[in-house]
Amino acid sequence: MKKVLAQSKKELAQFARDKLTVALAFVLPLLSLMLFGFGIRLEIKDIPLVVQNFDQGMASVDLVDRIYNNAQFTPHKWEGSHPIESAIDKGYAKAAVIIPPDFSRNLRSGETAHFQVFVDATDVNNARVIKNGIIGTTNGYVQANRLNEKFRTIIDPDIRLWFNPGRKESLYVVPGALGLCLWIYPSLLAALAMVREKESGTILQVYASSITAKEFIGGKVLAYLLVGISECLVLLFASVICFDIAFIGDPTPFIIGTLFFILSSVCFGTLIGTRTTSQSSAVQAVATGGFATALLLSGYLYPVRNIVWPLSLITVFVPNRWFVQLARDTFARGANWAYDWYLPIFLLIGALFFFLIASKNLSKMQLEI
Repeated sequence: MKKVLAQSKKELAQFARDKLTVALAFVLPLLSLMLFGFGIRLEIKDIPLVVQNFDQGMASVDLVDRIYNNAQFTPHKWEGSHPIESAIDKGYAKAAVIIPPDFSRNLRSGETAHFQVFVDATDVNNARVIKNGIIGTTNGYVQANRLNEKFRTIIDPDIRLWFNPGRKESLYVVPGALGLCLWIYPSLLAALAMVREKESGTILQVYASSITAKEFIGGKVLAYLLVGISECLVLLFASVICFDIAFIGDPTPFIIGTLFFILSSVCFGTLIGTRTTSQSSAVQAVATGGFATALLLSGYLYPVRNIVWPLSLITVFVPNRWFVQLARDTFARGANWAYDWYLPIFLLIGALFFFLIASKNLSKMQLEI
């Protein structure tokens, strides 16, 4: 352990002396967060929706058919006593339509027929699409059945936005931007630190010393894990000040998951550093293997379910996918261990996988010397 701490202390000293690296560690992530947080606005299709119909009359059945025939929605099967708890709260569906028992009877008697719509507003643009789609479908149903001859609203959808009633776009965009920044910059710093050892020749001292590959990698990982945690604190502070986000529910899954996510990022960068021989190739590898997958295959820009097969299989191995889900649950939905217990575990498994592969690569290099 002393060798690991000594290696970590040496890395932090080298990091602090390089002003350009310090700027790369803190200024660029902050600028990236602002760029993504203010610049990205998105919308999705094929929105999963559940219906709980207590009426069973022909009018309600016709309305449900029209809702599902809307190209914006796809029916979602659910099990449970209430669609809010079994579908929306668990993230399986983005909206739930609940039709009361007296819906058809009220229509036949000429009274206003109400039904409820619950919308997951974690994604603000998605919530707006759902709301407008339900209203448009209802208006089309009324016109098709000539139910508005008395020039009054005879069907009144009571639409409620779940999780994000204020429709703050930052609650959807900023958690994804936070994950993207915490994946790219700590891994890039770790990769460059490893490659500099090769370019300067100091890696030969490691080969000639008694330090093992795991101890050497562990020292670097510990050093840049501390740097990554510092980056995370800066980004969280900026997110609170600029985007007015706050913890909802239990923050401990996010805290533990973030620690494992940063660890995974640093181990990934160290792995890249063991496989590349120059700083330019390290940057390209992190950009291709890290940034591209974190941006396109994590659910940040569009839902993971919209990614076609077989690319959808790759998303399982993208740590940023699990962190983005955890961050959005923390800042919008209300994180808790009952629903998010597996996310920190997946992030820890990713970190251990990258660490072991990096240690194995360096062990082979030592044997060759």
